[in-house]
Amino acid sequence: MAAKTTKDGEGLNIPNRINALPVKRPGPVVAGVIVAFLAVMLVYGMVTNERFEWDVVWKYLFNENVLAGIGWTLWITVLSMVIAIVLAVLLAVMRKSINPVLRGVSWFFIWFFRGTPVYTQLVFWGLFSVLVPKLGLGIPFTSIEFWSVDSQNVVTAFRAAVIGLALNEAAYLSEIVRAGLEAVDPGQAEAAEALGMRRSLIMRRIILPQAMRIIIPPTGNETIGMLKTTSLVLAVPFTLDLQFATNAIANRIYKPIPLLIVACFWYLLITSILMVLQSRLEKYFGKGFDARPADAKGKRAPYDPKYPGKSEGEPKDDVNKMNQATFTGLTA
Repeated sequence: MAAKTTKDGEGLNIPNRINALPVKRPGPVVAGVIVAFLAVMLVYGMVTNERFEWDVVWKYLFNENVLAGIGWTLWITVLSMVIAIVLAVLLAVMRKSINPVLRGVSWFFIWFFRGTPVYTQLVFWGLFSVLVPKLGLGIPFTSIEFWSVDSQNVVTAFRAAVIGLALNEAAYLSEIVRAGLEAVDPGQAEAAEALGMRRSLIMRRIILPQAMRIIIPPTGNETIGMLKTTSLVLAVPFTLDLQFATNAIANRIYKPIPLLIVACFWYLLITSILMVLQSRLEKYFGKGFDARPADAKGKRAPYDPKYPGKSEGEPKDDVNKMNQATFTGLTA
C-alpha cells in the first residue's frame, strides 16, 4: 500500500502542537443582516404603498410622449457633450499655450461659465433673440452690412439648450483635460521635440493618448451629470425633454408621484447603460498600465505561484540571476 501523504504536518507527532482557530468576526455579519433587513423593509414599503399608484406608473411608462422625451433628452446630451469635449480640449491647450492672450481668454471663459449657475445661463440663451435681434456680417464699427438674419430663426429653443449646456460643461471638462495633460511625464514631450515632432503632433500622438486614462473616468461622470442637467432646459424654454413630458402628463391627470417615478426609472436605466460604457472605455484606455504582462492575444497572463511577483509565461531571467547572486554571496 502506498504511504499516506501528510499535509501541513497532519498525522505527525509534533509536541506542543497549536490548534489555531480562525478569529470570529461577527461585526460584518451583523451589519450585513441589518442592512439587508432595512433594504427589504424599504422595498416592501414601496411595493405595498398604494400612494405610489404602480398601475399608473405602468400605464405611462411607455407612453409615446415619454418615449419621445427620452429621444430628445439623449439627443441634447450627445450633442452638448460632443461640443463640450471639443471646446474643452481647445481650452486646455490654450491654458498651456505660451501666448498670454490665449491663456487669458481660456481663463476668463472657465471663470465665467464655472462661476454662474447653469440655469441662469440657459435663461440668457433663451433671451438671446431679445438681446441680439439680428445676426449679420459687415464692416465692424460701421453701418455697412452685407448679410443679416433674424436671430430667432437661428438660435431656436433646441439650439439654445444645446449651446447653453455645452458651454457650461466645456468649462468643467477643460480643467479635467488640463489635469490629464499635466499628469503625463513632460520628459516624453521633450523627447518627441528632440526627434523633430511638431507641438500639435506631440499633443495628438504622444500626450492625449496617455492622458485619456485619467480623463475618461471624470468625463463619464460629467456625461451622466449632463443627462440629468437636461431637465433644466425648461429655462430656455425647451418643452420636449423627458422631464417636461412627464410633468405635462402629471399636470393633466393630477398625479405627480407616479409620473416622477416614470422619469426616475428612465433616468436610472440610461445612467446604468452609460456607466457600463464608461467602464469599458476605462478598461480600453487603461491598457499598458497593469503590472501583469499580456500574452500574444492581448490577455493578461495568470499568476504563477512558483515565482512570486511574476506571471505565468513571463521571463524568469531576473529571478534566476537573483538566485545566482544569492548563492555566490553564500559561497564567497
